[in-house]
Amino acid sequence: MQFIKNPNFDFLSKRKFAITLSGILILIGLISLIYYKGPKYGIDFTGGTSIELRFEKSISIGEVRKAISKLGYGNAEIKQFGAPNEILIRVQEQEVGTEISDAIKTELSNSFPDNPFIVQMIQKVGPRIGAELRRKAVWAILIALFAILLYISWRFEFVFAVGAIVALFHDVLITLGIFSILRYEITLAIIAAFLTIVGYSLNDTIVVFDRIRENLKVLRREVFENIINISINQSLSRTIITSLTTLIVVVVLFFFGGEVIRNFAFALIVGIVVGTYSSIFIASPIVVEWEKRRELKKGRALGKRPR
Repeated sequence: MQFIKNPNFDFLSKRKFAITLSGILILIGLISLIYYKGPKYGIDFTGGTSIELRFEKSISIGEVRKAISKLGYGNAEIKQFGAPNEILIRVQEQEVGTEISDAIKTELSNSFPDNPFIVQMIQKVGPRIGAELRRKAVWAILIALFAILLYISWRFEFVFAVGAIVALFHDVLITLGIFSILRYEITLAIIAAFLTIVGYSLNDTIVVFDRIRENLKVLRREVFENIINISINQSLSRTIITSLTTLIVVVVLFFFGGEVIRNFAFALIVGIVVGTYSSIFIASPIVVEWEKRRELKKGRALGKRPR
């Protein structure tokens, strides 16, 4: 199925603009991370207590905050979770124990006797466990990227591995930057989303690289840059169709999947869009630039040889 019939776009002529645009987006994200002193970690990584409550009637965040402020938790994160009568309370960086959740439940029961509630979920993570999970999450991403580097170096060439890894770093950094700017929490589910983004983006990139490898054998007299352009155009319909079908499902999850998986779905939406972009405008142009510099160095070396 051809989404675009006989495409003949000169993608590589836009590579400097694309790389500059990506650099600006990554820089904005890094500035946000520096300004906020890192991403906003969820309780999975910071430790603390999270309580989901469903009241019989709607209740305001201000009323809940006023009640638990009596316990010294005035700085707790409180937000509506779905319906107006559903409240999420998060107390971070505390020694975790049943006394925190018990105290909050008791105080809310006393403060709102005419508005009873049920506890939907209580999550408790110790600060040491949270720090350990954070380290393991970083290592999981780094090990995945290193394994990908080895795999592509073996299947293709090292230069293709460099292009793929740069594109993957690009995708993760932009997604992380957007999460930092919007102050969305980084949880274990979001780390899973990052790893999913890495796999999805890599799949798109390998499809293009595989076509490049085939065309290098068939179009031997063609200029390398033209072969890259031809290969991207040949795989363009497949890339767009795959991305659109996946994106439709994830967008539905974002709007109708509920609060629990909304941030996860949002990360995938950003990752799919950015990953599709990077497989066309980042990975392959990196290969072209690398080859250009290698040929230039080779030419200089030949020029220095004694006659």
